[in-house]
This record gives sequence, C-alpha cells and structure tokens, in this order.
Amino acid sequence: MGGILIQDALSGSSAMRHEAQLTWFWLAVLAVSAAAALLLFIAERNRRPRSYKLVLLSFCVFVCFLCLGAVRLVSFRQPYANDVRNTVRHERKLATIRGLILTEPFINRNQDWEFAEFTYADPTSSFYLGIKQIKTMNGWAKTRGTVRVQVAEPVLDLSPGDYIQAYCWLDRFRDATNPGQFDFAEYLARRNIFVAAHIKTRDGITILKDHAGRGSFRKLQNMLREKVTQALVGDVSPDSPDEGLLRALLLGYRGDIDSKTYEAFRRTGLLHLISLSGLHLGILIGIIWWLCKTAGLMKPTRAVICSVGILLFLLIVPPRAPTVRAAIIGWVFCASFIFRRHSNPVNTLSLAAIILLLIRPTQLFEAGWQLSFASVLGLVLFCERIHLFLYETITRVPWRKRAPKTRPFFHIISRPGPYLLRLLSTGLTAWLSGAGILLYHFYMIHPLTSIWTIIVFPLVAVILTIGYAKIIVSFLLPTIGSALGILVTNLAQTLIWLVEHIPESGVCQILIGHVSPVPIVLYYGIVFFAAFAQLRRPLLKKVMCIAMVLPLAVFLVGTKWERTHRRSLILSCLDVGHGQAILLQLPGRANVLFDAGSLHRSDIGRRIVVPFLDYIGTRRIDAIIISHSDVDHINGIPEVIEQCAVGSVFASHVFLDQTDQANVAFLTGQIRESGMEIQRIHDYIHVCSPARIRMLWPTNQAAQDGELSDNDKSLVCLIEFANTRVLLCSDIEVYAQEQLLALCPDLQADVVLVPHHGLARTLSDDFLKALNAQILICSCGRSEHEKGRTIKPCLSTAEHGAVIVCIGESGTIRHHVTINENERDTGP
Repeated sequence: MGGILIQDALSGSSAMRHEAQLTWFWLAVLAVSAAAALLLFIAERNRRPRSYKLVLLSFCVFVCFLCLGAVRLVSFRQPYANDVRNTVRHERKLATIRGLILTEPFINRNQDWEFAEFTYADPTSSFYLGIKQIKTMNGWAKTRGTVRVQVAEPVLDLSPGDYIQAYCWLDRFRDATNPGQFDFAEYLARRNIFVAAHIKTRDGITILKDHAGRGSFRKLQNMLREKVTQALVGDVSPDSPDEGLLRALLLGYRGDIDSKTYEAFRRTGLLHLISLSGLHLGILIGIIWWLCKTAGLMKPTRAVICSVGILLFLLIVPPRAPTVRAAIIGWVFCASFIFRRHSNPVNTLSLAAIILLLIRPTQLFEAGWQLSFASVLGLVLFCERIHLFLYETITRVPWRKRAPKTRPFFHIISRPGPYLLRLLSTGLTAWLSGAGILLYHFYMIHPLTSIWTIIVFPLVAVILTIGYAKIIVSFLLPTIGSALGILVTNLAQTLIWLVEHIPESGVCQILIGHVSPVPIVLYYGIVFFAAFAQLRRPLLKKVMCIAMVLPLAVFLVGTKWERTHRRSLILSCLDVGHGQAILLQLPGRANVLFDAGSLHRSDIGRRIVVPFLDYIGTRRIDAIIISHSDVDHINGIPEVIEQCAVGSVFASHVFLDQTDQANVAFLTGQIRESGMEIQRIHDYIHVCSPARIRMLWPTNQAAQDGELSDNDKSLVCLIEFANTRVLLCSDIEVYAQEQLLALCPDLQADVVLVPHHGLARTLSDDFLKALNAQILICSCGRSEHEKGRTIKPCLSTAEHGAVIVCIGESGTIRHHVTINENERDTGP
C-alpha cells in the first residue's frame, strides 16, 4: 500500500512523469533490496541472528513490498500498444467496433427523478463492452480495453456474452465539475476505463454469430444469476420495495432498491448491512456447513464443499472488494481444515489485501475497499479489547469473573456469545474503524450507528439465514421454498419500516463537510495509540489520549461552526449545463438557493446540488427562489426539498398565475406534498443576515404585459452586502434589459450573472457596459460555449466548472473555479 501511494504521488508530479523511468527505478531498488534480504537470510539461517540484523532484514523485505506495489501500479496504468484509449485523445471520433458484452444492460428510467416525465428522450441503456476490433481504412484491426456503451433508448434483447458490432461515437469521459459531485470519470479510470461509446439507436448494434465460443463463461454466469434471483424473489412482486431490498441484501444488486429505503439506510449509517461482506458469506457458508454436518460428512469434506460454494457465490454476486475479501478469507478458513492448520486472522486479512491490490491496485483509493478492510481489521484488533472494557465498566468486576447473579441485567448482557454487550462491542468497533473514512469520503459522522446496529442486526441476520435457505431449498423442495419466501418477504417489509422510522427518533448524522486527510490520519493515530501503547502509568495514558482527542474535537466543532456561521457572502454558481443552480451563503447562517434545473442533465438536485451542500457541510436552505417557469430552472427543486431542510419557497406572481402550464402545476403539487406552499415574492426577501435581497424586475406593469415572453418576465435579484452588489439576471432578454436600465439608470453591480445563460444573441449591446461589473458569470451548456454562442470574456461554467465568489466584510472580492483553479483579489 505504501508503494502504491508513493507511486501515485510521483506520477502526478512534474519532476517524474515518465512511467518507463519510474518502472526501471523501482525494479532496480527491488533487485538490490531482494538481494540484500537474501544474503542476510543465508548468512544468519544457521545461527541465532542479532537484533540489528533482524531489523535490517525486515527493512529490506519492507522495501521489496514497497517496490512491488509501485511497479504493480505503473504496470496497471500502462496502456497496451493497441489500447482503445490511444484511439481517442481530445475530440470524439466516429467508429465501428466489435466486442463482448461484459455486464447486464442497465435501463435508466430515472424513476427517482420527479421531472422525468417532462423529458422527451427515451430511457437510456448502458453496459460495459470488452472491445476486440475496430474498423480502420485498412480493414479490421485488433484492439484491447473496455468501453462503457451508452444507447439512447432501451435495449432488451442484449445480454452478457453477446458478441456485437456497434456504430458509435467514441469519446473521453469528463471530470466532475462541481465540488462534492461524484467523479464518474475518476471512478472508471481506476478500472482502466477511459472511453465511452455513444450509440443513437438500437439499430446501430448488430449481434454477430460467433462460432469461437466467445462469451460462454459470461452466459453461464448470467444463467446462474437468473436462476438464483428467481429462486430468491420469484414469489415477490417485481415492483415492490421488498424485491429491491432482498436483491441488495442477499445478492448485492443495489440498482433496484427503492430510493426512500436507500436514503433511510444511508442516514442511519446502516448501508454496510446491504453491502455484501463477510457477514453475508459467513451466514451462507454456515448453512452449507450445518447441512454437511447433518449429513454426517467429515470436516475436510465439508471444507471442500464450502470452498465450491464460495466459488459459486462469487460467480453470482458482483465482484466488489468486500465480497472478494470475504471469499479469500473463507477459502483460507476452509484450507485450514483441509491441511489441518490454524489460520491467523491478521495474516489472512493481509493475504486478501495483497491479492486484491495485485489484481487492481487502484482499489486502495476507493471508499468501499478502505471501509471493508478497516472494519475487519478493527474487529480483529480491537473488538475483544472494547468488549472487555465495556464489561468491566458496566459490571465493576474483572472480566475473568462472572457478573454477580444478584444483578440480573448485568448477568444477561455480559453472558458469553453473541448477546447484547458483544453485539454493542462489535458495532462500536466497526463504527470506530470506519468513522474517519466515512467522514473523509462522505463528509458526515453517524454517532448512533452502534445503537441502530443492535436494533436492526438480529432482523438482518434472520433475513439472511432464511433468504439463503430459501435459495438452496427452492431447487430441491419448491413448496417449502415458497413458504420461506412469504416469511422472508414479511421480514423484509418489517426491516424497511424499522429503518425508515429510525431517523425520526433523533440525531442520526452530523454533517461536517469536506475535511483534509490530516485530521483523519490523526484520528487513526489516536485509535492505535489508545489500543497498543504500553505505559507504566495508566493515568498518564488516559491524559495523553484526552490531550490528543480534544484538539481533534475542537477542530471538527470549529469547522462545523465556521461553515454555518459566516462573516462573508459566498455565491456558488454550479455547473449544471444549460440551466441554473446558484447557492447564496449569506453572512450569518442563512442559505438561499436561486433556481435548480438543467435542460440536458437529469436529476441535478440529487446529483449536483445536494452533494455540493454535503461538501460545504449543510443541508439547511432558508429559502428557494424560483425565477420563472422554464424547466431548466426548476426541474431539480423537488429532490432538493426532499433531501434538505427547506424553510420557504418564493416565486413571483407571474409564476403563481401560470397554473395552466403543466410544469408549473406539477412543481406546485410536489411542493404542496412536502407540506409547503409557494409564497409570493415582494420587493425584499427578509432573512436573518446583514445582506439584503431586493427584487428589481418584473414590475407590476411588466408582469401584466401579455406581449412579453416568459423569459422577459423572469426575476432579477440584487444582493447588497459591504458596499458590493451582485446581480442575478435569470433569463431576461433584450427588451427587459433595456427596460431595467430605464427603470434603474444608476444600476451597477460588481458581480453579474449574465442574462439568459450568456447567449450573445439575447444580450443588449449596452446592458453589461452599463453595469460595469468586475466578474461576469455565464451558466451555460458546453455546446453553446464551444460553438461561440456565449459572450467572452467571462467565467463560464462550461469551461471553468463551478464558479465560487466570496465577498468579505470589507468588500474584498475573491473567486475561484473548479477547473483551472485560480484566485485573485480585487478592491471593493
């Protein structure tokens, strides 16, 4: 892991960019270290080695593994000579390709996006294709790599193992352009997938008759998955939340889980229960072991059958890091019975980590991999210590003695075995092990996860046991399998109800926001110090632990306070393509969202706005201002209201009078279902802040003008703070711009959001000159920007990503952008 981290840091530096030179450097160090270790081992093998030579030998071996990790990362990232990524550089390319479908096509119907019915496009399909050939001017050429295929309509007749030919556009993935947004390009790059294939219709795909037996393994794997899925959920309604939960809980397929259920598991910190791991595999192997034992088989035979069961399990479920790690540990456990040896938990876990990192070293940077191994390592190292500490603290007797029978409650919780205290110890250990990683990647802390684990775990264990038993029995005794299906479905409904009602009982999560790796490293340093540091005076150790914990706690509290109690004004114009989503963080605590919508991107409320709020450490919005009724300004608002604490929603009387428009009526109904009403906006919006928000346009006379377009009737807001002005122009066009200047002849602004996404054809020649702004921001789509339809120069979200402007108490203006980040200071 150290070698992988060092190599990753070096590959990004300007001093050592040549991968070949780095490879030879690491190989040379590896050869020297290996030779030194071998000589030391040979020299000392027949006599008792001295301590300094043991240290030197250990250091040489450590350097060997360091070099091994670095070399593996270099080789993993090194493209082949005929890699498909070499075909596509900066511009997309029209091509005809052939390859093998690797995954089941996923139909994206945007079921969780409320405004999906207002889109005119069909549901899209996506799958991964192992590319084999590409057509060139000289005929078909062999190529290698994996591409992600996106089809602009549903494909229902394709399956894994099909060998296809596709006529498509090949293009590179684009990086995330907003803070907190999931970086899909980076996610795929860790899997060596850099190219996307865009296909307009299903007619662009031809299934080839391949007689070479290509895809036979994939087809067999797909058949096994279908059989097992049918055995598990064959009796369940296909659209019910129960099926999605059972598929996620027992088979690891979380694509069909209900969004409300998934959000409830996320809020309570119980997502790990629906992620396949050692718990799930352990219960399955336990059932197989018990059946073999009941049949009278000896332990070595049971171990062989369990090993085969683990292999079949891996063929059926998604090959994620926790599952593969659990499988390797299970195989080592079975091998210990076959070869009559005792297994060491830490060594077994280390072997699993080495194997997974040799297969794909970039897993080290993924949250799932880190959480999986950190949690298991914590359980191995700390669980028993924490259990004994809690036992002695609660019962006030040494752990070697049984709790006194005169205190029955203590006697019950401290009994040996998987009872309450041991369950609490396990949950607390897992929480301590993963808290730092969860904070770093997901910006939040779940303080009550251990309590919820005690409540939910028995039910989850019963569902897993009955569910896996149903899968096995359904192939032998279908009638009994159906009866078990009714039982496991009712239990799944109970689990969903329980998890969805837990968040109502109290504080489930503390949102901190983005933090640097430094406090995370400090946190894990404190954990290991508290567990393993040996000091003669226990009181001194406690004092030192408190002295280390306090600065960390003060830092987290201070960070949270600073992000929710501001002295400056922060304007964040997010990149949503052709659309608009602007967050105003006013001095004090008030947050105002000005629009949330996009014309070409789906579900920007859940995918862009809410992740950005998590990144800055808040889900509290005091007011949402709706500028006008265009869908590219409003189609992300329902998801924001669903997942955030929203105080009020404001709109102009023009918007409120447009009840005959379908999108206005739909949004109004969605807001009403959430328990709020859209309030009519007046001249000012009053929030608890020194900053003022004033409405300049439309006037009452302009709003009643039937000849004005909806764009010319959209809201224009002026934000004033510290002698600095910010003007949000929404979509007003030439006529409204001229009328606004006539209405406010002295109007000037330091920061201006350019009207109508910066389109030059809808701008008055004198409007921006009259405003005399220091910073111009265009919230536009990439297509308009690349075709030169927007004004220049300006800060365009299509070019720079999210644009964030900070206005200090003295009126100093600073801004930075997500892409090509830079900062500058200007006068008030």
